[in-house]
Amino acid sequence: MNKEIDWKKVRRVLLIRLRSIGDTVLATPSLIALKRFVPDAQIDILLEDWVAPVLDGLDAVDNVLTVGKSGKSRFRTSGQVRKNKYDVVVNLHGGTTGTFFTFASGAAHRVGYANYQYGFLYNHLLSSSADFWGRAATHSAEQQLALLGSVGVPVDNGQKSRLAVTDVALHSLEQKFYSSTPTTFSEMGPFALIHPTAAFQTKQWAVENFARAAEFIAAKGYRAVAVAEAGESEVLEKLKSQSRASVFTFDDLELPEITALASRASLFVGNDSGIAHIAAAVGTPTVVVFGSSNFDHWRPWTDAPSAIVRHELPCQPCPGYRCSVFGEPKCILSVSVDQVTAAIETVLADAKNGGT
Repeated sequence: MNKEIDWKKVRRVLLIRLRSIGDTVLATPSLIALKRFVPDAQIDILLEDWVAPVLDGLDAVDNVLTVGKSGKSRFRTSGQVRKNKYDVVVNLHGGTTGTFFTFASGAAHRVGYANYQYGFLYNHLLSSSADFWGRAATHSAEQQLALLGSVGVPVDNGQKSRLAVTDVALHSLEQKFYSSTPTTFSEMGPFALIHPTAAFQTKQWAVENFARAAEFIAAKGYRAVAVAEAGESEVLEKLKSQSRASVFTFDDLELPEITALASRASLFVGNDSGIAHIAAAVGTPTVVVFGSSNFDHWRPWTDAPSAIVRHELPCQPCPGYRCSVFGEPKCILSVSVDQVTAAIETVLADAKNGGT
């Protein structure tokens, strides 16, 4: 192992967090902790190119480096990383691609977990986040913070995720509302943001259930706005057709626009997804339906009112690609509309009373 890091001499730090939206959002507490500790140092992060816009405007990071999926892109990015001459590189996720960039950086201090493949390429290894925090169950945000804490950065698991809302995103969102709905975004009044899609069937609550939730929300005096990716527009159409309440839908919003939309919502209701983490990071009260996922690891990392709705089974959590126990995802299928509407009621009451 290398000697202890002398942070007074550190000028450039790179965090590497390749993968998804939620992973990126949950890296923000680490960025915030690092910027607070070494405010004069250059703090950069390396992300996959498609997810990078989620950090637009965040003041805790100086530069967002990106990489695509091609070998050419990886080669070009590795050259840029090496050229930047980082003093410290922290791989927040243990994939082999992240390890490649960590080692290619040539940084004097390369930080990761002891269970990472090719661990010999690091010179600062933490045994586990459980050892650092002193308990078995740790959140994804805590696992990332622990790596920084292990090399001398003061960390606090009270630091929650945070995203910025840019004026550019708010303006473009207003334009899309104006062209797609009977009202403008600024004049719409209180609304709930619904995200009815998920990466896996084991995390996908039934669309007809979201339709009932939209009706419940409407009865509470909130309009419903649902978002999904362009390839998921069929789900949005099904939601509109099955709900007796009006639902505005968008399948063309960029990540900064979704962040802006979530920041103005009175409530978020959706599956465990990156969009749920975006809503939590802008302080929106959240109700998240969980299926196969590990809720200890992926629950909303926020001080805003929030609730997790799930049906507990002994096989949870699981990888989620398919249900190998029941043949169909009984975990998510067993979550009732009444459970979700009760959670909505509670979260709205907490938000009204200023609770968490």
